[in-house]
Amino acid sequence: MKKKAKKQKTKFSLNLMWKQRYLLLMSVPFVIWLIIFKYLPLWGWTMAFQEVKPGTFALPLWEREFVGFGNFIKAFTDRLFAKTMINTIGISILGIAIGTVTSIFFALVLNEICFTRFKKITQTVSYLPHFVSWVIIASIAKMLLNDGGAVDTMLNTKLHLMSTNTPVFWVVVCLINVWKEMGWDAIIYLSAMAGVDQGLYEAAKVDGANRFQRIWHITLPGIKPTIVVLLIMSIGGALNVGMERQMLLSNSIVQDNAMVLSWFSYIRGIGSNNYGLGTAIGMFQSVVGVILLFIANKIAGLLGENKLV
Repeated sequence: MKKKAKKQKTKFSLNLMWKQRYLLLMSVPFVIWLIIFKYLPLWGWTMAFQEVKPGTFALPLWEREFVGFGNFIKAFTDRLFAKTMINTIGISILGIAIGTVTSIFFALVLNEICFTRFKKITQTVSYLPHFVSWVIIASIAKMLLNDGGAVDTMLNTKLHLMSTNTPVFWVVVCLINVWKEMGWDAIIYLSAMAGVDQGLYEAAKVDGANRFQRIWHITLPGIKPTIVVLLIMSIGGALNVGMERQMLLSNSIVQDNAMVLSWFSYIRGIGSNNYGLGTAIGMFQSVVGVILLFIANKIAGLLGENKLV
């Protein structure tokens, strides 16, 4: 009986694959790309357990000096590691909180705009900064926020926003990132809002619900699964704070509060010609990110929310 059921299940799977053969063929290039650029490079993680420097980089794997967890110990005992972790976690939490709230708010505002042409123009203008490089964004930010910049000149003050050696620098970086990415992130929430049953809004209008009540009781619950899934994915990438924006926005005064794990990995790896140490730090980021992803996914499931799997 079990063999028969297994045979029927296999037959059903093969029939389903044959019906979806064109979709499967379309996915082949992506699978190849995924293997080449995402899975094969994992072989490089072996350097985290070896002494790899410019003189030994060309040696075969088996001829390099094996140091076990020595590179990890060096990274964790480094004088910069503790401060770097604090900066990374602080910037990540602020970025996720501020970014999520502003993106949802902006999407709600766009969704409520009745003039279609104005809505399209606003949406297009809002996500254009996403395509601008951080080099240009950092240059604009420094011209505006540096001591004596445009903001100080207009307000006739000295805010020192870009030269404050305190966690205030985290807020400045997150706000600049929000300006750059808010419009782009709002696209997903707008798509989710488009899928909410319009009949619910009509029924709410008949019952006398105003616009804010419809947003609170219909729109937000309707996009709640999307919000939860995106939050889970954001938490999984909490330690992968971009190095380029920190390097470009910081200076020698605020570097203590700007250093994040990606930058730390670059300095100790490539900067110090110790590729094994840099790989160990990067591997630590990835492993912790996967753990955080599973934890956030599990918590979402326990709370009865939608989760990834």
